Amino acid sequence: MSRTGAIEIAADLRSRGFQAWLVGGCVRDLILGREPMDYDISTEARPEELLRLFPQAQLVGAQFGVVLVDGIEIATFRSDHTYQDGRHPGRVVFETDPKQDVLRRDFTINALLLDPSFLNSQYSSSSLYSQVVDYVGGLADLQFRVIRAIGDPEQRFEEDHLRMLRAVRFAARFGFEIEPATLAAIQKLHAKILRVSPERIRDELVRILTEGGARRGFELLDRSGLLNDILPEVAAMKGVAQPPEFHPEGDVWTHTMIMLEGLRSPSPALALGVLLHDVGKPGTFRVADRIRFDGHVELGERMAREILNRLRFSNAEIDHTIALIANHMRFSHVHQMRESTLKRMLRLPAFEEHLELHRLDCSSSHRHLENYEFAKQKFEQSAPEELRPQRLVTGDDLIAAGYAPGPDFSRMLEVAEDAQLEARIHSKEEGLELVRSTFGPPARLS
Repeated sequence: MSRTGAIEIAADLRSRGFQAWLVGGCVRDLILGREPMDYDISTEARPEELLRLFPQAQLVGAQFGVVLVDGIEIATFRSDHTYQDGRHPGRVVFETDPKQDVLRRDFTINALLLDPSFLNSQYSSSSLYSQVVDYVGGLADLQFRVIRAIGDPEQRFEEDHLRMLRAVRFAARFGFEIEPATLAAIQKLHAKILRVSPERIRDELVRILTEGGARRGFELLDRSGLLNDILPEVAAMKGVAQPPEFHPEGDVWTHTMIMLEGLRSPSPALALGVLLHDVGKPGTFRVADRIRFDGHVELGERMAREILNRLRFSNAEIDHTIALIANHMRFSHVHQMRESTLKRMLRLPAFEEHLELHRLDCSSSHRHLENYEFAKQKFEQSAPEELRPQRLVTGDDLIAAGYAPGPDFSRMLEVAEDAQLEARIHSKEEGLELVRSTFGPPARLS
């Protein structure tokens, strides 16, 4: 729909005498043989003209000349001037020349123009190349797989500090190199990333983790200096040795990077769980009979919560990620668990992601997958009603039997449910009898 819509909107604008070009990421993706997620149009038509031509349009950036029509972003050609806050231009000038609009953009590969009507025809990659308008050498950089800032890279990054993270994201996603002068500018200015809002940093980090090339992304964050600015707790993993009998791959950083490399279209929570599952190890490192990390899970939970709160993740995303970290070591005990304990583990929300984190953890270290296979088989063979059956004994049943809510109340319910999960009781009466034999009769009957 967005491609068809973009072609139709551009045709409408051109029929009225305006220029209309596809611009930015959609042109880049088409050249790379990828289906664009969205299509953006650039035109000399002013915002007031766009609102008149498209009554359904929404003005989403009045100062910057941006309107939204049926999900298609249309922006007036502009040049940006006098940046002062590392994000917003202090002055915007609307232009009639698309070249001026292109020169304000971040990277050469995101500054290519294409006539949308060309997409109506059957085309080859070579014919697509011939139709692209390229003022900045973006086609060559796509061919040679390079991320290059337009013009002076230091100026581009001073204008918007987040562009430093975007350079890393594009290099990771596409497997490109960051051009030396562009990388040098990031290495010089990296500390300015701390002037960017946590929400914007969070969104870029999530994209680096989930769009593909997460390991390369984090290695580039480290190389550029950005990692120690925004995630010093992850940078601290470098050089932290691990017991070679369990981790022949190397230190905590190397282990984590191998796990990131194994991610395949993960949810943000799973990717964060992988990144942070061992974040507590540097703070618990000690050498006894061997290298040990006593309490690293508990410390990791606290550290991860601080990190995710700092980056303004939602409570739901934080809780999901913390659960992945909290449970990642429990798989080593699955063969010894009581049936009720195992079933409680298998019914964790999004247990498939707990399984996947454990698989990556093992595959990136000792490569023993027996516990993974056992848990996976149990999970696949267990019907939902087996893992979470309707309780035979409820709180109301305990109250009706004479027990008053108090410190032991939840424990009574847990004991009854454990017995039910292990098929040691089969009725409410049996459950209440178990409670009486374990905790004694209700106080009023004593």
